Amino acid sequence: MARDFSRAERVAQQIQKDVAQILQRDLKDPRIGMVTVSAVEVSKDLAYAKIFISALLQEDEKAQAAVKQLNESAPFVRSVLAKSMRMRVVPSIKFYLDTSVNEGLRMSKLVDDAIASDNRKAKSGSTDEDDSVE
Repeated sequence: MARDFSRAERVAQQIQKDVAQILQRDLKDPRIGMVTVSAVEVSKDLAYAKIFISALLQEDEKAQAAVKQLNESAPFVRSVLAKSMRMRVVPSIKFYLDTSVNEGLRMSKLVDDAIASDNRKAKSGSTDEDDSVE
């Protein structure tokens, strides 16, 4: 029977859990703000890890500054991570901004606005079908 998850996927899950705890508990930098570890991608040789963070309810400039600060503190995060993981070599880590959550909220708002606009047009009695050319 084949394995359900590869080793890289299991390591990525463990890194995600541990880095989230490190950011919450050990990293006390106010410039980072409220960030969430949304995903981790680990290379097949377990040498590199991309850590995607989402900065919900932050402006784009603040979120980019938080990513920059996290990348500057990556050696510290990696050293704390090395103490919690049972691996010979801990992957080099790099932080990236995950904009998918904010983009999803923006798209949802656009859909809600379009539905509200259609409802207002339907209540006022005007339709686009009357304006069609035959």
